[in-house]
Amino acid sequence: MSRRGFLTGVSAASALAAAGWVATSSDSASAAAGGVGKSVTITIMGSSDIHSHAVNWDYYKDAEYSDKAGNVVGLSRVSSVVNQIRADRGRDRTLLFDAGDTIQGTPLGFYYATIDPITKSGAIHPMAAQMNAIGYDAVALGNHEFNYGLDFLDTWISQMKAPVLGANAVRKGTTVPAYTPYTIKTLHPKGAKPIRVGVLGLTNPGIVIWDKANVSGKLEVLDIVETAKRWVPVIRDQGVDVLVVSVHSGDSGTSSYGDALPNENAAALLAEQVPGVDAILFGHAHKDIPQRFVTNATTGQQVVLSEPMCWGQRLSVFDIELQQVKGQWTVVSKKATNVNTNTVQDDPALVSLIKAQHDAVVAYVNKPVANSTEELSAAESCWKDTAILDYVNKVQVDTVTQAIAGTPEAALPVVSIAAPFNRQATFPAGEVTIRDVAGLYIYDNTLMASVLTGAQIKDYLEYSAKYFQQVAPGAPVDPASWTNALNTPDYNYDQFSGVAYDVDIAQPQGSRIQNLSWNGAPVDPAQKFVVAVNNYRQSGGGGFPHIATAPVVYNAQVAIREAIVAYASAAGTIDPKDFHVVNWQLTRAGTPVF
Repeated sequence: MSRRGFLTGVSAASALAAAGWVATSSDSASAAAGGVGKSVTITIMGSSDIHSHAVNWDYYKDAEYSDKAGNVVGLSRVSSVVNQIRADRGRDRTLLFDAGDTIQGTPLGFYYATIDPITKSGAIHPMAAQMNAIGYDAVALGNHEFNYGLDFLDTWISQMKAPVLGANAVRKGTTVPAYTPYTIKTLHPKGAKPIRVGVLGLTNPGIVIWDKANVSGKLEVLDIVETAKRWVPVIRDQGVDVLVVSVHSGDSGTSSYGDALPNENAAALLAEQVPGVDAILFGHAHKDIPQRFVTNATTGQQVVLSEPMCWGQRLSVFDIELQQVKGQWTVVSKKATNVNTNTVQDDPALVSLIKAQHDAVVAYVNKPVANSTEELSAAESCWKDTAILDYVNKVQVDTVTQAIAGTPEAALPVVSIAAPFNRQATFPAGEVTIRDVAGLYIYDNTLMASVLTGAQIKDYLEYSAKYFQQVAPGAPVDPASWTNALNTPDYNYDQFSGVAYDVDIAQPQGSRIQNLSWNGAPVDPAQKFVVAVNNYRQSGGGGFPHIATAPVVYNAQVAIREAIVAYASAAGTIDPKDFHVVNWQLTRAGTPVF
C-alpha cells in the first residue's frame, strides 16, 4: 500500500472512531442463557443527493471544489470511505444504498442528458459507471431522476447493476409500481447464520408537479406513508431480519407545495406511523443529519434515521446489531452517524473511470459564447434589480415574443419572471463562457409562457415578496439579513421584468407591492399579459398563485440555459445598456432603500 493510501485509510477510520463507530471483527458470544446465541453487527452505508457530482470538481469555477467549511464533493470521495469501511468490517457485513437525485445537478449531468445524451450515443452514464464500480446494493429514485424524461430514465436504469427502486411511482390510474418497489439482500457473515435485509425504495410526490411535462398521463406518485404501509408487511412476510427504507424525502413534515399533494418531507412520519421499519436513509432536503430516533406509535420501537449531506459530502453509516434468539435474528440495537468525505482522497479508480467524460464536459463549459462590456454580478440580485438577472429576462422575453408572433397572443405585452439562483454568479468583463452562463442559470429548466391578468400578477408578486423580513423604516440597512424569511430559498424570490413596482418591506406580508405599473400607467387588474416563466414554476413549484392553472401559450421545451447561450452567441456582445432597466426596487414606508 502506498503511503498516501495508508494515510487515507487512517483518516477515514479515525473519523469513524471519533463519531462513535466501532468495528466488530468477529462474532461475540452472548452471555445470556436459554435460546440466545451469537450477536453480529452489520453496517449499512448510505448516500443521497449526489446530483451528478462524480469527482471533486466545480465546473462553474473550473477548479477543485472547496468551501469555507472544508467540504469536498463527489462519488469518488464516497468510494474511498466505502472502501475503508468494507475493509474494516468485511463485505460480508456491509451494504450500500442511495436515496436518490443522482443524475442531475452539474454540467456533467446536463451534458450527458442533452448535449451528448446516452440515449443516442449508447455510452454508459458516468453516474451509472461509478455506482456500478463502487458496488451499490440498491438505489432509490429521486425527483430529479425524472428531469430528462422517462426514456432517458429508463436508459439509465438499464445501465445500473443495482436495482433502482420507487414503490410509490405507479402507472397512471393504478397502484402498480412502474419501477421495482423493493429488493432483499442476503449477508453471509463468517461463522453465523445468513442475515436477510429488505430495502424499500420510495420517491417524492412532488414529481407530478415539478416534472409534470414528463410524467403527466403516464405516472402518478402516491403518498409515501400509505405506500410504506402497503409494502413493509409484504417485505416482512418474506422473512427479512432487517428492514430499511431508502426514501427521497426530508423529515420536516412540511411541503413546498402546501396541501396540493401528499407530504413532500415524510421520512419521520413514516417512522412514526409504519410498524416494522428498523432504519431509514433519507434525503431531498440537503441537510446533514447524522442520527435521529423516532418512536413508532404502534410498536413503541425506535427507528433510526440518517440523512447524509448532499453532493457526496457525507456518507451515512448505520450500525445494526442483531442477536440470535431461538434460532432467529432479532435487532437489539441500532445507531447511525455521518462520515465527512474530506477525511479521504478521491478514489483514483473512480476518477480514471470517467476521466474522458469529465474532460469532455470541462472542454464544453469553457467554450466562449460572447464578450461582456463590463463585469455583471448576481451578488446583490436578491435585493436589487441587477443587469445579470435582467439578461435572463431579456432572453426569455425575446424568445417568447418571437415564438408567439402571428398568434392572437402577439397583441399582448410580454413580461418575464426570473429568480436569483446563485449569488456567486458573474459574467466577467471580456470573454463569457458556457460555464459562466451555467453558473448563473444552474437549473435544467425549460421556457414556457402563460397568460396572467394584472390582478394575478399583483397576487404573484405579493406571494414572492414574503421572501423578505418585515423591516422597520428606520432600521439600519442590512439587506443580506432581510432575505429568506419563512425559510424561503433564493430560487423562490421571483422578479418581474416588463412591469414596474415597489416592494415595501416595512409592510406586512400580503401588502407590500406598491405602484404596480406598465408603460407608465397603473396596471389594470383585468389587463392580460403573456408571462415568460420556467417549467418548474409553471408546474406549481414553490406554490405561487395562478401560474399553474394559467393558459399556456408557449412550450417548445427549450432549455433556458441553452437559450441564453444561443442568444449570447448570436449577439456576440453582452452590453447592459441594451437590456438593463431598473423596474423594481425595495422601499420602506414608501422611501427607497437604495
